[in-house]
Amino acid sequence: MIEESKLIPFEVSPLPPGPWLVFAPHADDETFGMGGSLLKAKLEGLETHVIVMTDGAQGGDTDDLVAVRKNEVTQATNLLGVRSLQCWTEPDRGLDLSRRLIEKISQAIIDLLPATVFFPGPLEIHPDHRATGLLVWSALQAALAAKIEPEAIAYEISVQNPVNLFIDITGQRAAKEEVMAIYASQNSENDYPGLVLALDKARTFSLPSQVKCAEGFYRFQPVDLERSLQELTHRIIDLYQGDDRRSIQTPV
Repeated sequence: MIEESKLIPFEVSPLPPGPWLVFAPHADDETFGMGGSLLKAKLEGLETHVIVMTDGAQGGDTDDLVAVRKNEVTQATNLLGVRSLQCWTEPDRGLDLSRRLIEKISQAIIDLLPATVFFPGPLEIHPDHRATGLLVWSALQAALAAKIEPEAIAYEISVQNPVNLFIDITGQRAAKEEVMAIYASQNSENDYPGLVLALDKARTFSLPSQVKCAEGFYRFQPVDLERSLQELTHRIIDLYQGDDRRSIQTPV
């Protein structure tokens, strides 16, 4: 069996290069998933952009929920230092793996020219999270035809996914908690901030003791875009029962 250091980093990494483009399935996923890293990007002067995929209409019983959630994400991304926010209106819990959406995402990538594109990890539970990952992956493959080749990085939202990169957000923990509190419409449904902070704390298991809070990511290699996201996910999972002839690269 391979050593655990081939499955998970034992050190944190610098921030990926900017500008960043973050695809969030719903208004709040950008903050719950990688709000600490966005705050750190703000501190380091990196340009960031967020695209929210769905209207969020299925996220509770609040009156005029779509407008409420749009207002919440506007407030949150302002605090996160996001340069631009787009709120698309795809149906909540109805993201379609369509050529139309792939082309729309690809065009957004071409227009914004990010150095790094973030999308939800492939083992997320919510169907919109998984659909967003598949859509963005296909869009990144399509953007190659225009010779647009940003880094592809998956981020965690609600559960642990395969990771090979950790960002230390110890210094951003309190500020992330403040931004998460903006999402009152969602936090009334569950203690999402508490759950997110527990995930961020759990991600320090393999890290030095001074790291009290971390966000986990999977940084793909350019050659990976030659394969489907499904195939790559299976290859990563196979490592857990495999040997050291195939290993995950851990960026520094």
